[in-house]
Amino acid sequence: MSAPKVVSSEELPPSEAKWVTLKKIHWTDPKGTERLWESAERKTRGSSGIDAVAVLAILRSETNAFPPSTVIIEQYRPPVDAFAIELPAGLIDEGETPEEAAIRELEEETGYKAAKVIESSQTLVADPGMTNANMRLVVVDVPFPDKLETYDQKLTDGEFITKRVVQLDKLSEEFKVYESKGFMVDAKLAHFVYGYELMKKFQAGKI
Repeated sequence: MSAPKVVSSEELPPSEAKWVTLKKIHWTDPKGTERLWESAERKTRGSSGIDAVAVLAILRSETNAFPPSTVIIEQYRPPVDAFAIELPAGLIDEGETPEEAAIRELEEETGYKAAKVIESSQTLVADPGMTNANMRLVVVDVPFPDKLETYDQKLTDGEFITKRVVQLDKLSEEFKVYESKGFMVDAKLAHFVYGYELMKKFQAGKI
């Protein structure tokens, strides 16, 4: 199997866009001056009003056979022409709740099935200066009776995803390894890791 790469790119006419489109927004600022804004928008948003979910899976052993861990994914992303490490994620299907989508996407991309939802965030935006795309972060519990087990992914045609289980305490170290390999890091995953490391420093009295 050959390494993925961008072979060419060109401007996409809005009439040919299947997933996203561009909008010209007319708005007035606090002084009443009318201004223009360019925005990218998804064309796939359903009746829930939420585009997608990202999944933070807490993998744990009920006998403490392995340290608390999570699962991340590696995949090539054409817009940045690089491999990226990310949380499992995906679009919400029509008639699906964010929590249902999170459980489904986690099983499809990693093979792991969540036992329950621990927490579901408010609706989040990642780049509000550029797009109206939104999402929710769903934290799920994936317990194991003893040792960590591995299950087959349920990928669809065209998905090329590698899953990796990483100890929560070692995520920051893994970032450095990925950076040395030229990987991009998804912001949602990075923000979680930076917050996790900051919390440890506070608890240790280092801040």
